[in-house]
Amino acid sequence: MTWKERILLILLAALNFTHILDFMIMMPLGNYLMPYFSINTQQFTFLVSAYSGSAAVTGFAAAFFVDGFDRKRVLLFGYSGFLLGTIACGFAPSYPLLLLSRLVAGSFGGLIGAQVLSMVSDLFGYERRARAMGAVMSAFAMASTFGVPFALYLANHFSWHAPFILVGGLGILIIPLIVYFIPPMTSHLHSGPKENKWNVLTNVLKDKRQRNALLFSGMVILGHFSIIPFINPFMEFNNGFPRSVTPLIYLVGGISSFVAANLLGALADKYGKLKVFNFVLLLSIIPVYLITHQLLIPFYFVLGLFSFWFIMSTGRGVSSQALISNVVKPEHRGGFMSFNSSMQQLGTTLASLITGYIVVKHPDGKIYNYEWAGYLSIAVLVGCVFMANAIFKGFDKTTIVKKETVTPEA
Repeated sequence: MTWKERILLILLAALNFTHILDFMIMMPLGNYLMPYFSINTQQFTFLVSAYSGSAAVTGFAAAFFVDGFDRKRVLLFGYSGFLLGTIACGFAPSYPLLLLSRLVAGSFGGLIGAQVLSMVSDLFGYERRARAMGAVMSAFAMASTFGVPFALYLANHFSWHAPFILVGGLGILIIPLIVYFIPPMTSHLHSGPKENKWNVLTNVLKDKRQRNALLFSGMVILGHFSIIPFINPFMEFNNGFPRSVTPLIYLVGGISSFVAANLLGALADKYGKLKVFNFVLLLSIIPVYLITHQLLIPFYFVLGLFSFWFIMSTGRGVSSQALISNVVKPEHRGGFMSFNSSMQQLGTTLASLITGYIVVKHPDGKIYNYEWAGYLSIAVLVGCVFMANAIFKGFDKTTIVKKETVTPEA
């Protein structure tokens, strides 16, 4: 990997860090926001799903035009609007205004994830792509390791507003680095004849593999996020772990994810994305079951359990996205990955809304029916194993090209 590629991956990972942290921090703030605004579990999941729902809509709409522009410009446009929405969250004085700010942040945030994955897919051949995606997706691990615990520290010592102001401030610092170091990315504009902008949708509708890959992407996220919104409230109100120690879950889990993103990405390139996906997904079912049931065990065992879950979930995400990225030609990848991002956001939205109606909070503060969210997650994930093997079997490539380098446009 050249130094230019490393710088590009570092910057995309830093951008992803702020983008992911903004989304992640809302979920562990449940035990702060519900009493602060006197809202119930359904109203809290509206806050979670507002971002992903609006991102799904704009991600779908963006698919029709993003392949006609420089990927860097689209990324900067989406990121700037996302930061404005996030900073507005930090100053929101009421539940309706916070909800509106989440909708604004999500509307622009829906452009970000697809552009990041498209850039990585354009720059790195399939044989090296899982490792490159693992490097960028390790931002999730960094957000868990450093971002969420520090954001919760700020929430504990100042207010729940502080984490959003932190994300906005970091993003403002990152923008000039992206402008300076990331070159224009326009190779996709010259890789084929110009097509009608609506062809991006007809191409997907005509291609069974693309349709199934998008459905598969949404289902993986639905299975993953079904248990996430109420992890923190369940750990505090049901298992009795104090609010001061639950950030350690994200610290330990984030460190584990960082290692897993890079190690399992390399293993997926070497031994096959589909093989790694099947292995880590099936293993992830064990912690999903345990996390969603009352844990009468010491907290250090809880940390080990979450560490294992983060590792398996990260490996599942890296391998599945590498598989999905290869079902479309480069000249159509931006639009397809926008659809992919939209499906992921839709999966997150449905997971949050469904879980919000399954899980209830009693007057004593405890969370009930959380185990049913776990059963939903397990059922969906098992279904994803069958889907993955039906879509990608015989399609995976496993040979590493050791000396391949790709240089972006100057």
